[in-house]
Amino acid sequence: MSEILIGKGDEEVFLLPKYANRHGMVAGATGTGKSVSLMLLAEGFSKLGVPVFLADVKGDLAGLSQAGAMNDKLKARIDKLGLDWKPNANPVVFWDIYGKSGHPVRTTVSEMGPTLLARLLELNDTQSGVLEIVFKAADDEGLLLLDLKDLRAILTYATENAKDISKQYGLISPTSVAAIQRALLSLEQAGGDAFFGEPALELADFMRQDMSGRGVVNILAADQLILKPKLYTTFLLWMLSELFETLPEVGDLDQPKLVFFFDEAHLLFDDAPPALRQRVEQVVRLIRSKGVGVYFCSQNPDDLPDVILGQMGNRIQHALRAFTPRDQKAVKAAAETFAPNPKIKVAEVISQLGVGEALVSTLQEGGVPLPVERVLIASPGCRIGTVTDAERSAVRSRSPIGGKYDTPVDRESAFEKLAARAQAAPADDDGAAKTKGGAATAEAEAGWMGAAKDMLFGTKRRQGMVETMAKSVVRNAGGQLGRALLRGVLGSLSKR
Repeated sequence: MSEILIGKGDEEVFLLPKYANRHGMVAGATGTGKSVSLMLLAEGFSKLGVPVFLADVKGDLAGLSQAGAMNDKLKARIDKLGLDWKPNANPVVFWDIYGKSGHPVRTTVSEMGPTLLARLLELNDTQSGVLEIVFKAADDEGLLLLDLKDLRAILTYATENAKDISKQYGLISPTSVAAIQRALLSLEQAGGDAFFGEPALELADFMRQDMSGRGVVNILAADQLILKPKLYTTFLLWMLSELFETLPEVGDLDQPKLVFFFDEAHLLFDDAPPALRQRVEQVVRLIRSKGVGVYFCSQNPDDLPDVILGQMGNRIQHALRAFTPRDQKAVKAAAETFAPNPKIKVAEVISQLGVGEALVSTLQEGGVPLPVERVLIASPGCRIGTVTDAERSAVRSRSPIGGKYDTPVDRESAFEKLAARAQAAPADDDGAAKTKGGAATAEAEAGWMGAAKDMLFGTKRRQGMVETMAKSVVRNAGGQLGRALLRGVLGSLSKR
């Protein structure tokens, strides 16, 4: 198979793999068939050997893991379309931030970076600036920020050393730090702490094929995650930014290296600050050259900014109901973005489409948009519906990567290092006091021996040569590590 059949109207409409990385949009009101279109595309890409990632917001996309079963309704649709339909179970790996319905998905605080973390914590501009400073201080000190307890530790460190940090990096106030700590507490209570830690997700594990060459369909269980929109969208943005930063430039390929479906796309742009919107637009525009196709899914096409909507070369538009002025505006906006077809009055047809019907336009040879066609969406070979707990467990037990992610790891990081420093500080003070007392006694007995000891080991009032040299080594090492940690376009660590 070299093309993906989307549906059939007056003629068959195909998605060409060579233009699949020109991104796409699947839109339509609730209950009009968007999920089936998503499953059809995911299954089609898998058959081509292209790995897929999608978030399962309602729980029904998990049916991609099971073969479909013939029934009267399906048979009528197949006969009408003239399809050579076969039941098909796709190679699926289940993921879940909370580790319940799939393998745990984790990243580290450092890898997420201050920009996305500030969005997740819903910080204002001042607090976001303080968080940037805290990350910079951690980098320069060589302190790894892996989980939320590491972030709490570095925030406490910043408060205790606010004067020195403010002189070097910019003003930080205890009030702002306290606000960040309160936001962290809210995130932890919402279960967000499960997302941070190790082993962190390696995106190469999303870009796999099975033994037969089929692309693996990665399904994120998001039925609970969607109840926390900021965590949901921040996770997907982190994934996009990581793909953008880590994948090499490949130009135009015969087919994508990965297709990324972003469901409930309106949540991404709701209340997003202008700077973040601009960065998202930059990633979407440039990630095509990395071989990644991004497909946004939402109820209304105007949920996306015009600059991003204009980059969606492949469009599947299910029915929209023009009940309100906003709906009417959305219908008009959708109609204006399609390549015109003199046979179809798009603005009228959109509200007349039945369940499983759609207006479709895809890029054809030369990257020319196909004039919009009204089609009946083809039926995927997988099950259209949910899976049982037993079926999900069976799929998970066969996963080749379960042993890698299912057991958490907690190695030495900022929390442990700062705790060790705090414990060592009183001992150092005692040692300095004893040294001073010893030096005083030595001066009384032999002045030159006490002076030599003070010079090497210091007194309570001044550093000795040994301590000065040790601190110099630590500062140099910390500075070198800090310079090595370069952050990417969305604030995450660049691995290039």
